[in-house]
Amino acid sequence: MRIPKIYIETSVFNFYFSEQSADKRQDTMKLFAEIKAGKYEPYTSDYVLQELKRADQPKQEQMIELIEQYNVMFLSPNVEAERLADVYISRGIIPQKHLIDAQHIAMTTVSDLDFIVSYNFQHIVKRKTLLMTKTVNLQEGYREIGIFSPTEVIEND
Repeated sequence: MRIPKIYIETSVFNFYFSEQSADKRQDTMKLFAEIKAGKYEPYTSDYVLQELKRADQPKQEQMIELIEQYNVMFLSPNVEAERLADVYISRGIIPQKHLIDAQHIAMTTVSDLDFIVSYNFQHIVKRKTLLMTKTVNLQEGYREIGIFSPTEVIEND
């Protein structure tokens, strides 16, 4: 069986260390345990790194170390991902001022990953985004991707 390839969006790294939500932190830690166990092949991108570098220390350093500790592979921005993100914006899926959210989804799509994992419920993990990106992706010659929170991905006991 093929191991699913997942894109880990910025908010997931943040909740690994968050004191604000014990449930989200626990689910995030479980996701990383499942990554370590080989259940998922993890990816992130330079877009995420840009966002992580805006965090205060020592959290910034901890989140970057998490990427290294779990061998999360980096994807570099490319022309096709930028173009597809612009399509998401022009179709009203993601607001222009949240371009980086569109770039995360586009990077997942053009890199042929299976799904994106995020706690961004405002622009990424929502039904409208899932349905509309599916339509655009198929129109643009790509396959559908999943859009989930860590809670939806992890195995429950």
